[in-house]
Amino acid sequence: MHHTDSLRAAYLGKRVRCQEELLPLLEARLTPSRTDRGQARAIVATAFACFDAGTATWLEGNGQGDILDLYDQGLAAVRG
Repeated sequence: MHHTDSLRAAYLGKRVRCQEELLPLLEARLTPSRTDRGQARAIVATAFACFDAGTATWLEGNGQGDILDLYDQGLAAVRG
């Protein structure tokens, strides 16, 4: 999928739709903290980006290691 343009485009389209569907759910949970829509969108996009980075790293390593650990490492890098 990551090396076939048409499959990658379809995946990215689905990912964007999924992010948009998750946005209202996250906004509802963040309402008391006064997080605005742009911030909520950034949180969702960051989670997906870390998942993509973890998946790409896992694939490059021929499936070695735990993909969830790679995701967690990506989140840790973003948190700094």
